[in-house]
Amino acid sequence: MLSLLSTITASLLLTKGAYAWGALGHQSVGYVAQQFLAPNALSFVQSSLGSTYSESLGPAATWADDVKSQKAYSWSSALHYVDAEDNPPSSCSVSESRDCGSGQCILTAIANYTTRIAQTSLSAAQRQEALKFLDHFLGDIGQPLHVEAKEVGGNDIDAICGGKSTNLHAAWDTGILTTNVDANHGSSAQTYANDLVARIQSGTYKSLTSSWLSCTSTTEPASRKRSIETDLFEHISARATITPLECPLVWAQESNAYDCSVVFSYKSGQDLCTGSYYNAAVPVIDLQIAKQGYRLAAWLNVIFDGATNLP
Repeated sequence: MLSLLSTITASLLLTKGAYAWGALGHQSVGYVAQQFLAPNALSFVQSSLGSTYSESLGPAATWADDVKSQKAYSWSSALHYVDAEDNPPSSCSVSESRDCGSGQCILTAIANYTTRIAQTSLSAAQRQEALKFLDHFLGDIGQPLHVEAKEVGGNDIDAICGGKSTNLHAAWDTGILTTNVDANHGSSAQTYANDLVARIQSGTYKSLTSSWLSCTSTTEPASRKRSIETDLFEHISARATITPLECPLVWAQESNAYDCSVVFSYKSGQDLCTGSYYNAAVPVIDLQIAKQGYRLAAWLNVIFDGATNLP
């Protein structure tokens, strides 16, 4: 196991207790990705995950959350997020050097498991583990409070969802999402994912998908766009030490920006699962889950088929 996977202190393990997106959201990301896999990527996913996970990224997407509380995987807890030391809602930013200086964050985790899944010298079990971590972490990075340090990613901010006490992080992980899926998508991760895929293929997201696969920093001109292919080919061919890739950093910055525009816009005592806050949050959550599922498919397609194979 690479040095990234060293054991970390118990205090660090407690910094993010909630699950990003919860089981419902993570499964939805996986089910979206499953429908866009190219032939070689699909073959690897099906053979690697097998009947245990119904040969699908959907059921496998929650594994990383399921095991992080186990002693054998306690080291993985800090890899589910990056603590952006910014100041929402006034200013939002993610900096690799500032926020992941220890090398223990989701940015380095994605780089690590990208390297490992491409290593044919590893065992089938090791490559399956890498797949399951990527399945999960590419979902995590799309949750705005998993790329934020303020009040422990919102865990220490009391909130109300559907008339019940919770915290801001949990409201975004599960409360708002579950309320939406129960009301509009048959209370099913598979149905929700199918509805998001329909938007990608022929609906409101169709015109956006090309931008989802570009890793342009907001400070760079369009002429300097970096593709997923470039990011992955350079990383994998170099067998590099674990250095964060550019695309996940840009995606983290993209998610983090919502902390300034939507996430921290609540009013004291406001029910986050109804009314104006809920109505603003649902389109963000829908978009982020659709986007990260599409990106997960592109990521695996490049690794196994040599190109995103997506429009």
